[in-house]
Amino acid sequence: MSSIQKDKQLSLSELEKRDQQRQRLNDSKVYHAMEWLERYMDRYYLDAIIGFIPGWGDAAALLCAAPFVYFSARVIKSVPLTLAVITNALRDILLGLIPFFVGDIIDVFYRSNTRNMAMVRGFVDGDEVVIKRVNQRAWQAGAVLVVLLALIGLMIWLLISFGKYLISLF
Repeated sequence: MSSIQKDKQLSLSELEKRDQQRQRLNDSKVYHAMEWLERYMDRYYLDAIIGFIPGWGDAAALLCAAPFVYFSARVIKSVPLTLAVITNALRDILLGLIPFFVGDIIDVFYRSNTRNMAMVRGFVDGDEVVIKRVNQRAWQAGAVLVVLLALIGLMIWLLISFGKYLISLF
């Protein structure tokens, strides 16, 4: 058997293996929940609508990221993908915390669930471009994660301080 035939045979077995993995992942309840969240939270702008509830809307949006984090960490088992998904979710929260409905308007355009789903699909489908991009951003995602957590804490502190100031005026 020539090396070309071995390569073809290997690539066929890899394709079959990838198809089986894709089918197993597509049959997952978590995967269907992620598709539902992407559809309703981003395409039908539910993320921006619930963002009108100060604080609670952003907390609900953060909970909606949980299936993406679980799927990337436990099912796909990719640390870089998990970091990228968490970073997208935290960016969404940080942007949503901007007061006076500015954050809610930004939520309409940011669409973190759609971005997360595209990354997950890229990993499931073996899209080399997506995989390479996420792997390149692994360290960057870790650093951004720390900065975003600090900024979210600062934003919450500022909002509480501003609320106390507004209350003191009355």
